[in-house]
Amino acid sequence: MPESHREHGIHALRHFYASVLLDGGENIKALSQYLGHHDPGFTLRTYTHLMPSSEDRTRKAVDHVLQQSALDVPSTS
Repeated sequence: MPESHREHGIHALRHFYASVLLDGGENIKALSQYLGHHDPGFTLRTYTHLMPSSEDRTRKAVDHVLQQSALDVPSTS
């Protein structure tokens, strides 16, 4: 198959699909099933560069929990 077909055909569509799902927070195991991969490790090795920064996700997760905790604290006034 010519490289141009690979870059602009179904391969590009699969790559787009994977990147949209990863950006939306889908997990690797589910994505692996959607793409028809038998091994989630293969999916992870193939698409890991598309995953959001774990540092950013961690920071957002902690911020979210702390914000929720602050909302749940009863007022002392």
